[in-house]
Order: sequence, then C-alpha cells, then structure tokens
Amino acid sequence: MLGIALAPPAVSAAPAPGLLKALDLAGYSPGEKPPEFSGRTPEGQTVSLARLRGRVVLLNFWATWCLPCKEEMPVFQQLHRDFTPQGLTVLGVNVREGASEIREYAKELSLTFPLILDRNGKIQVLYGVIGLPTTFLIGRDGMAVARAIGPRDWGSPQARDLIQALLGERPPPRRLR
Repeated sequence: MLGIALAPPAVSAAPAPGLLKALDLAGYSPGEKPPEFSGRTPEGQTVSLARLRGRVVLLNFWATWCLPCKEEMPVFQQLHRDFTPQGLTVLGVNVREGASEIREYAKELSLTFPLILDRNGKIQVLYGVIGLPTTFLIGRDGMAVARAIGPRDWGSPQARDLIQALLGERPPPRRLR
C-alpha cells in the first residue's frame, strides 16, 4: 500500500510547494520511493516503473465507468503530446476491467499513451488507491513527488508549470552494468 510504503504525505520542499498547494496535491518527503510494478497494455507490451527511471511519470488510476476520469483523459493525452519529448511518461492504470473495454475506450478518446491492465487490482492495492481518479507524480530520480485523490485541472498553467519544473530536474546518472 502506498500509504505504508511512502508514509503519510507531507508538503514537499521540492520541486515547487506553491504549485503542489495550488493544485491541492499531497506531497511526499524527499527520498520517498513509490512501489515498483510492471504491467501489460491491452496490446501485450510490458511497462515497468523501474525502466522509467530518468523520466517524470504521471501515473493515473482510472476506469471506463468513472466520469471524472473520462474528463481528465483528453488532458493527459495533451500532456503526453506536449511533454513526452522532454521526458514525461503518462501512464494510465485501468482498475479491474478487461483489455477489450480498454481498447474501445482508448479508441473512442484517441488515447496514445500506455494504458496498463490491472484486472485483479494488484497495482491498485500496492498504491493504496481507494477512489478514482487517483494520480501520482514521480520525479526523474524515481522518487514520489505528489498525489491527487480525485480529479484535478491537469491542463491548468499551475499543473503545466509543475510538470515543467519536474522535467527541469537533472536525470539521475546512468548506472554502469
């Protein structure tokens, strides 16, 4: 459960506490690491949080029946288009639905960012998600930055400024193998 893995959220000193507050996001203390997971898209592609280190990750938990989720999805698609080249990865974790439902939903909304199946709710439980939508921001260093329970205006200037601030952080050094 994310609450246990990350301890109770506290307003973070980095990267931009004013931006977190403006979006009513719960921040995390520096050094709090989100749970690792991997999952598959409806097309069978494996997505792993560990492989995304060095990128900013916007991790959204959603379902097709969730009306606020449906309102956020086009905004996440826009963020995906605007910021992927600078190092943002938008991931949608679908909670307890099947691949055909997710494919149809993605087609209807023209979504091109990765949507992960969580048919049995394993990732949902790992992150302690109890309401939808729930969104987490993870920095380039792989550490938790903030979370939002419920919808937010992710297309607002404050949200875009927060994402740009996170993208402006230096990626961690690559490990030699």
